[in-house]
Amino acid sequence: MSRILSRYILRETAQTWIVVTVVLMLILLTNQFAQVLGDAAADKLPKDALFRVMGLTSMQYLTILIPIGLFLAVMLALGRLYRDSEMAALMACGIGPASLYRPLLAFSALLAAFVGWLALVVSPDAIQQVQIIVQEARQRVDLRILEAGRFITFADADAVMYAESITPEGVLGNVFVQRHKGADVEVIIARRGWQSDSPDDSVKILKFADGQRYEGRPGSPRFEIVSFEEYGMPFALPPPGPPKLKPESRPLLDLLGSDNPADRAELQWRMSAPLSVLVLMFLAVPLSRSAPRQGRYGGLAAGILVYIIYVDLLGAAKVWVEREQSPAFIGLWWVHLVFLAAGGVLLARQFGYFNRLSAYRGTEVTT
Repeated sequence: MSRILSRYILRETAQTWIVVTVVLMLILLTNQFAQVLGDAAADKLPKDALFRVMGLTSMQYLTILIPIGLFLAVMLALGRLYRDSEMAALMACGIGPASLYRPLLAFSALLAAFVGWLALVVSPDAIQQVQIIVQEARQRVDLRILEAGRFITFADADAVMYAESITPEGVLGNVFVQRHKGADVEVIIARRGWQSDSPDDSVKILKFADGQRYEGRPGSPRFEIVSFEEYGMPFALPPPGPPKLKPESRPLLDLLGSDNPADRAELQWRMSAPLSVLVLMFLAVPLSRSAPRQGRYGGLAAGILVYIIYVDLLGAAKVWVEREQSPAFIGLWWVHLVFLAAGGVLLARQFGYFNRLSAYRGTEVTT
């Protein structure tokens, strides 16, 4: 009986988890695809790297989708058992929470191991690869300057340029440039423009001919207006080589040996991903309980609210560790312990452990 029940619960949960995870992944990838297309259109990403960026991004999404997918799958699967009165029949046969958790724990442990591998190894490397692609794209955009008939940002987004036409030799026609210089704004309008090198490899020079230059502070009536036959505007290129790694893209070994609060917070955040799989599974069992006449999705609203609070508290705890407002040994662990305790209280209340304890104490007093 126990094996049959375990296989039944495992099958229902696994099938629901696959459906929920795939649907959530499609939703996120659709939104991400639109964003990546926009970045490629703005020359923030090379067009030949679209699907590579999408693949790397999906690795990051899985660390988020697998825990929430399992949480919703357990609630939906067990919620159906409550709705169809199957759970009442199981409890009448003496089936307790241990029989429910046995197949779920095995399935959750496999998913937690996979999420741990993604969060600790795969996802940081994917983020680093995306950063490299973005930096290389920025360097190519600055060197190519722009395409005719389109506005483009360059020089770390401090300048915007537009050219009505461009020749095969790279000479721009009817050029417009706006650049911020502190609180002032510089505007250049020229009939021709082109790019030239400088002795410093990290600096390029845009040259303009037959135009006017306007410089001043917006809102002020005083502007400097200069007509020129030729004018050069230098701009710095992003430094060559690998980008500076942020904590979320640093390798695991670097985080383990670091005393930086940001690195410690990032390490605990990554370790929280597999832990959240187990915590959310434990919470989903008591939260899935519903009345016989209640709809299958009646408890989902409360479950989603619990998940939002859980994730928000983890994010807040991470910030507190980064700012050294919370000791590193407490870190993010207290959030997992609080929700485990909350799940234990709900489970004890659901299966009547508190009533049994009260009856037992009452029997002792009578005796």
